[in-house]
Amino acid sequence: MSLSARRGWLEFFTFLASTGVVMQDDVRFVLKKMGFFVLFAVIAAAFQSLLFLDIHALHDSVKETSLTEITQELILLGIVLLYARLTKVPELRASSVLLCGFFACMLIRELDFVFDVIRQGSWVWVALAVTGISIIVAARDFRGVISGLREFFTYPSYGLICAGLLNVLIFSRLMGMGVLWRTLLQEAFLRTVKNAVEEGSELFGYVLCLLGTVIYVFGKLRYYRRK
Repeated sequence: MSLSARRGWLEFFTFLASTGVVMQDDVRFVLKKMGFFVLFAVIAAAFQSLLFLDIHALHDSVKETSLTEITQELILLGIVLLYARLTKVPELRASSVLLCGFFACMLIRELDFVFDVIRQGSWVWVALAVTGISIIVAARDFRGVISGLREFFTYPSYGLICAGLLNVLIFSRLMGMGVLWRTLLQEAFLRTVKNAVEEGSELFGYVLCLLGTVIYVFGKLRYYRRK
């Protein structure tokens, strides 16, 4: 066999070997992403089952003390604590303070019935105070705010958080409008139906925010520890 022929066969087998490695990497990547989808689906289904328990087992009309509402508040508390943990990273401290304050205000809004014991609508003043403190603390490092938020917005899991916020702030609010359900159900109108749709949508949105936050926070903590 000539030297050129040997080189040709060597290049051919090298190509096959490299193609096999690439295919293995691609298969591993696809299986990993499919695994994450299944995991997220199981987590979302587990949380949404609380709505089923509220309606079918507890018959509590999805009120403030329902499993669904309490879980929403616990999820928001978890998100706040995760961003508070991220404030220990100097490069992300300013932006994390803002994110922590934002979700803290959402938690305060969910706990409005607690603050109403003090005075009707007093949650607004508490939320404004948290907002002011967060802005003042973060404004001390404006450059850090911009660079940190850029990292946040460009991180892959931001899509989950964005989808969750759209669900909570837009979709659930529109689907929970009383006039919509009164027009649709007319004499058969039940507040439980409206509450179930609105609170179920909110819960799903909060779960997406939690998943996105967990991926972001632990991903950044791992990155800056190695840096």
